[in-house]
Amino acid sequence: MLNSTPRQLLAGLRMLIVMTVVLGALFPLAIWGVGQVAFSAKANGSQVERGGTVVGSELLAQKFDGPQWFHPRPSAGGYDTLASGGTNLGPNSEKLVALIAERRAAVAQEDSVPGAAVAPSDVPPDAVTASFSGLDPHISPAYARQQTARVAAARGLAPDRVTALVAAHTEGRQLGYLGEERVNVVNLNLALAELAAPR
Repeated sequence: MLNSTPRQLLAGLRMLIVMTVVLGALFPLAIWGVGQVAFSAKANGSQVERGGTVVGSELLAQKFDGPQWFHPRPSAGGYDTLASGGTNLGPNSEKLVALIAERRAAVAQEDSVPGAAVAPSDVPPDAVTASFSGLDPHISPAYARQQTARVAAARGLAPDRVTALVAAHTEGRQLGYLGEERVNVVNLNLALAELAAPR
């Protein structure tokens, strides 16, 4: 009985070392290697490059200031990847209701340009509510279309040209039936920058 205890401890220690090497080093390296070979872009964060410089990620929203850009959804964390998260305010929160009303009025005012007025009641929900992560790079096609008149006016472009750009960057449902149609704001703004500079 006394002799079996050291043997059991030694066997347990050997198992600990083996499993640490296999699960703590070899397995992660194998998964990393497969990811780099088979899914290199996705494994490296779906980075977006322009002129050899990384300018963002297709997976993360960025703040775009000014009327010449399409705007993403609001972010509870200020688009900071270290502060990712939603708000703890529930649908019955008076503070949240007031915040949404304030955002709705601000978005309607900003997106209204001569000949294309936007009423607060017409503002899509994703324009005034943050995603759960606060970093969702997608907006609804309705919100993207609402912004076309403002962006076109700021850049001196025909609204139809900007609308066509939105249509070209509208992604369908995943696998044809999951989720909703969406527009990646990062990719849309990069295409917009290549199309024309603001006035």
